[in-house]
Amino acid sequence: MTATSAASTAPELGTPELRAPAGALPIGTGWRDLAATSDIVFPFDGSVFAHAPVSSAADSRDALDAAEAARPEVAALTTAERKAILQGIHDRLRADAERFENLLVLETGKPRADCRVEVNRTIVTLQATIEEVSRVTGETVPLDVQELGRGMIGYYTRKPAGVIVAIAGFNYPLLLATHKLAPAVAAGCPVIVKPAPNTPLATLELLAITRDVLAEHGVTGAAVQLVNGGPEVGETLVQDPRAAVVSFTGSAKIGHLIAKQAAPRKALLELGSNTGFIVAADADIEAAVDAVFRGGFYANGQACISVQRVVLERPIAERFTARLIERMDEIVVGDPRDIATNVAPVINEASGERIRAMVERALAAGATLLTPSSVPETGASVPPTVLGDVPREVDAWCEEIFGPVVCLTTVDSVDEAIDLVNDSRYGLQAAVYTASLESAFAAIERLEVGGVVVNEIPGFRSDIMPYGGVKDSGIGREGPRYAIEEYTVTRMAMIRPRARS
Repeated sequence: MTATSAASTAPELGTPELRAPAGALPIGTGWRDLAATSDIVFPFDGSVFAHAPVSSAADSRDALDAAEAARPEVAALTTAERKAILQGIHDRLRADAERFENLLVLETGKPRADCRVEVNRTIVTLQATIEEVSRVTGETVPLDVQELGRGMIGYYTRKPAGVIVAIAGFNYPLLLATHKLAPAVAAGCPVIVKPAPNTPLATLELLAITRDVLAEHGVTGAAVQLVNGGPEVGETLVQDPRAAVVSFTGSAKIGHLIAKQAAPRKALLELGSNTGFIVAADADIEAAVDAVFRGGFYANGQACISVQRVVLERPIAERFTARLIERMDEIVVGDPRDIATNVAPVINEASGERIRAMVERALAAGATLLTPSSVPETGASVPPTVLGDVPREVDAWCEEIFGPVVCLTTVDSVDEAIDLVNDSRYGLQAAVYTASLESAFAAIERLEVGGVVVNEIPGFRSDIMPYGGVKDSGIGREGPRYAIEEYTVTRMAMIRPRARS
């Protein structure tokens, strides 16, 4: 396989302009100066381009104190006030989209095209949340279905659950934080955001915008706070009984730990996957190849619904594989600052080493490397890789790779393909390419996942839809409407208009 480099045309971004006060985090009602900092590294070349303030467990406790104190004020915000606050955040982010895009390129190392998509999706998510604020309603309940309820009126309303702890992953830091922060504001809940330690800057800038909007509306800054740091910072938040809901996006391993630490309070978990992609014998092969090409390598493969396991019906397996390998030469590997780049280094060297080790174990177990290329022994660079005949017991098939690697295998029928995709501890989203309604609906009915995509990449996500997984891929649903429901509780009213004599 050959790949061209986009480095020669990449713009120099330099040190980004940050609006958040230097060396401070939005903790309590204001900005707290912190002495400790961490290096923020540009994954493409390993250079340090910024420093982020680092908080402590004590700061987390203070943030919880402030959030709990702010809870009555935030819950009392009117529908109009919540909409106006979200509109203000939306307008400022939209006006500053290019700066946020540049920040994301530098801290995540994702190709510019993917970062641009992230910013645009964030704007859409905010707009969708604004529209949902007016729909936080309840409904009547026919209490007289039982004799004891004769003559009574019943209805429920939705009330803020309380303090939301929002922990986001490194791969889409701005979008993931917004999918938690915006519904919290809409629901009337104070929220404490914890970004991934290596990608905190875009989220911190989002908080700076949000704090400005809150101040303009006379709302306490403690309504939206941010802490940044290692496991002890997050654990302090998760284990505290004042955290009514913990919303986490990240690995299954950490998600399971958070669920235990948060119990018995609600934990919403959007975890990993090893996404299945079925290509039936009657599929449009060119379209299916294009879907793997688009869906297997975007965001450097660091997306929980990127294509990982491709299951091919035998009659088309050879033709599909040959065409996919031909298309691989089109991938541009290079500097993520360049809009032409498709794949850049992954988030850090440790991730690169982990991915390469998974590939090596698959090859040692009998898989075939279908994209011959020079694989570096160290560093964060991982070339776009396709493996054929991957044994189903190796971790490259069973676990989440989270890198630009796609695995192929062959089966005799769509039914067998569905069984194989289901033979996994994960279940976030899956896709099937087919011209048959029968096969499409069989996949929709039988695939054990949170979402089934027909004739499109499994990475398709509309930011308004219910999004989440089953099995070890998590519990609960995101998307503005559905997150608001998760962040609120029903309060039932049971009224007898006239007391019994």
